[in-house]
This record gives sequence, C-alpha cells and structure tokens, in this order.
Amino acid sequence: MTTRIRNITVDCADPYRLAGFWSAATGYVEDPQDPNTAGGDEAFLSVPGTSLGLLFIAVPEGKTGKNRLHLDLAPTDRTRDEEVARLEQIGATVVADHRTADGKGWVTMADPEGNEFCVERSDAERAGS
Repeated sequence: MTTRIRNITVDCADPYRLAGFWSAATGYVEDPQDPNTAGGDEAFLSVPGTSLGLLFIAVPEGKTGKNRLHLDLAPTDRTRDEEVARLEQIGATVVADHRTADGKGWVTMADPEGNEFCVERSDAERAGS
C-alpha cells in the first residue's frame, strides 16, 4: 500500500497574501470554481498538471524558528541569479547566500512571512557545469 502527498500546507497569518506571493513565485493557480478571498482562513493553489496543491492556513501564532521542512526552487526559464532578483521584487528576502565563485551553490530566501526556501541553479546551468 502507498500514499501520496496531496497538499503541502503552510501555516501563516495571512493566507490570501501568502498564496498571492507563491502564485507569483511558482505560477501555481487558484481554483477558478473556488477562488481565494482576502480575510479567509485558508487559500489554495493547485500545481498545474498534478493533484498536488499548496494550502495556506491561518494560525494565531507567528513563526518562531527555522523551518524543519522547506521547498527548493529551480527556475525553468532564467538563471538562479535572475530568479533570486525576481523573487526579491515580489517580496522575498535573502536569508543566506551559499553561491560559490565557480557558479554553484544556492540562495536561502524567505517569503513575506519568513518561511525559508532555497533557490538552486536551473537545469541549464547545471548542464553547463
């Protein structure tokens, strides 16, 4: 018997705002039949072509420590460095820069509520090294 991951759930203060950030970051979309609403207790984004979703749930407590689980992002149509700059423009912040002189490495970033994620090199960049 097996099981599958249906949703990756993120506790947050403002599900609507955070879903907006992650939609802009990933291109994942809300359900047009059940759109996300400002002030709601949850917001949902579906991952196109899969049954996986990102679910954002309002919780009363704030983030207090380092994430025990995080997402690793790899851009598909730009470089890692271009993606880091784009994500900063839509509200992410750099937490730690692990890029190396030879072009390898990653950047740890945080979304608008402080949840960490990493940005790695694109497949094209990996193939070139």
